[in-house]
Amino acid sequence: MWTQLSSAITGLMLAWVMFEQYFPYQLRGYLQKYSQKLMSYVYPYIQITFHEFTSERLKRSEAFSAIQTYIGSNSTKTAKRLKAEVVRNNQPLVLTMDDYEEVTDVFNGVKVWWASSKTVPKKQPFSFHPVAEERRQYRLTFHTRDREVITEKYIEHVLKEGKAIAVKNRQRKLFTNNSSENWYGWKSTKWSHVLFEHPATFDSLAMETKMKEGIKKDLTRFSNGKNYYAKIGKAWKRGYLLYGPPGTGKSTMISAMANFLDYDIYDLELTTVKDNSELRKLLIETTGKSIIVIEDIDCSLDLTGQRKKTKEKDGDDDDDDKSDKEKDPISKKKSEAEKENKNRSKVTLSGLLNFIDGIWSACGGERIIVFTTNYVDRLDPALIRTGRMDKHIELSYCCFEAFQVLAKNYLELKSHELFGKIEELLGETKMSPADVAENLMPKSDEEDEEDCLKRLIKALETTKEEARKKAEEAALKAEEAALNG
Repeated sequence: MWTQLSSAITGLMLAWVMFEQYFPYQLRGYLQKYSQKLMSYVYPYIQITFHEFTSERLKRSEAFSAIQTYIGSNSTKTAKRLKAEVVRNNQPLVLTMDDYEEVTDVFNGVKVWWASSKTVPKKQPFSFHPVAEERRQYRLTFHTRDREVITEKYIEHVLKEGKAIAVKNRQRKLFTNNSSENWYGWKSTKWSHVLFEHPATFDSLAMETKMKEGIKKDLTRFSNGKNYYAKIGKAWKRGYLLYGPPGTGKSTMISAMANFLDYDIYDLELTTVKDNSELRKLLIETTGKSIIVIEDIDCSLDLTGQRKKTKEKDGDDDDDDKSDKEKDPISKKKSEAEKENKNRSKVTLSGLLNFIDGIWSACGGERIIVFTTNYVDRLDPALIRTGRMDKHIELSYCCFEAFQVLAKNYLELKSHELFGKIEELLGETKMSPADVAENLMPKSDEEDEEDCLKRLIKALETTKEEARKKAEEAALKAEEAALNG
């Protein structure tokens, strides 16, 4: 019996190999079509497949994500193989169904089967890094008699419940973009993330109360404005430009905005983006309820004067050719290497403008784009005009109202006899909130509130004296220049 069985298996394997190698590929579709039609007469079940990626794999399917969340919440009772993940520090593990596992579900007395699977390419290219071209999917199986219930009610129920569970278990994240060399095909590794746990709030921000309330109202109106933006025909996004001297709280403001709205943050590093196409792909991979941040945009790339430089470059081509010939080979190679490093990123001003306000910016919704800079006058006016950066917020030096917030945060003081002296010095001296906070922070357990305030007063007086000396030196140089002129 075993001999006959092994012979039969060997014959089947040989027949399958011959079929795979020699049977015409064009005829396989017809064979599969009619074999499935034949099976439908004896197999009374229907299958629906939900793939992970849609739109030519440019974007992860929202339906797939909702189904994954829904099944994960219901699979702990029946599945034998599960994957564990920590969602929040104060919550237990969240378990989801592992690959190639099957679970059952019952809806209004109708039993269905969910199975997870993935398709791995047959040909794996040689690489020291794993190439992730695998395609994951969920397969829903149900009886033919339940078609109407499943297609009209059950699937809608699954998507709705999955999204609700995702919102409930949502953990806010801080993303950063990876170099395109690490994207590995279509695997979702364009962004890496950690949990966003920054404690900043608007209550702890060192700025005027009136300004804080205005920003909070603007953010609230935006987050509730889905129907309004659809009515006026604009993409549901808003741009903020935060500018001011270093140490005035621009990054802290972004964290406070994210905590206020319960949004994720995408910290976009432009220097790792090779060209405009990659920039668009990164935008597509961002989700709604997020803040896309480009900090110190005047330093990220040379986007401030490309139009002028293009014209100058065209006029200087001849001079460059002559000077290159006069250079020795070593200096020429060094110059070429420096030029290559300088122009490594091909992101242009036009590409960045389209990223902010072009057609691709409408992919998704409920996004806030934030630029920060220390020198707003260096930015191209087209980059920060209304419609791209809708709200310009200047974060300046510390005022007395901002100092009161810091004194409450760091020393738990609402009033003190030294506050009057500090108010006077802040009106005469420019000091950033970061410097004020550093002086207010106790340096040892022996220091009390008065010691910290006295240290701040001393620092303010020193800064005031340094500013006076610089002003006198500048005036003296101006007089000498006038006399020499």
